[in-house]
Amino acid sequence: MLLATPSARLLFDPGKFSAGFEELRDLDAVLVTHQHFDHLDTDRLPALLAANPGARLVTDEDTIPELAKVGLEATSVTPGDELTLAGATVTVVGGRHATIHPSVAMPTNAGFVVDGGAFYHPGDALFVPEQEIDVLGLPMSAPWLKTSEAADFLLAVGPRVAVPIHEALLSEVGFQVQQNWVTRVAPDPEFRVLTRGETTQL
Repeated sequence: MLLATPSARLLFDPGKFSAGFEELRDLDAVLVTHQHFDHLDTDRLPALLAANPGARLVTDEDTIPELAKVGLEATSVTPGDELTLAGATVTVVGGRHATIHPSVAMPTNAGFVVDGGAFYHPGDALFVPEQEIDVLGLPMSAPWLKTSEAADFLLAVGPRVAVPIHEALLSEVGFQVQQNWVTRVAPDPEFRVLTRGETTQL
């Protein structure tokens, strides 16, 4: 997801399922919530950063060694850290990836709250931040996620607008079913589906 604030262009989680991100220019920062392939494509990321020499790479601590394998340096962040990126304030929250199965160890996960709550990208976790959130990136489908959990997370955060993210595993029909259930349980926030490749003002 590409977020344009009044002062910064921030790219979140350029992973294997993200089409065309290597063509983006004038980025101020690339923020990676964690190391899983659908959030981090180490094959294409070096070219993106080479084309955006002013972009700062920011990620959770467990991802740093993965980036080093492809010759990339990044700023390592943990919950409680606050960064200023081209005039935008980014606060780190959360800390751990949601459980897929108790037998599988999960990496660290950095959730990013932008400009005091204007936007929140939770990564692969359902951490509810203390800040009031205006626009929430709402995970819709994952091996670690149930429909009821997505709806409860939306209710707990209580944003003005919810933007579905992490939906690549769903078919068109599956996405519609998931959307119907989530909005039925949590009907108050505006549910805004973004069109890939198009700009939407939120």
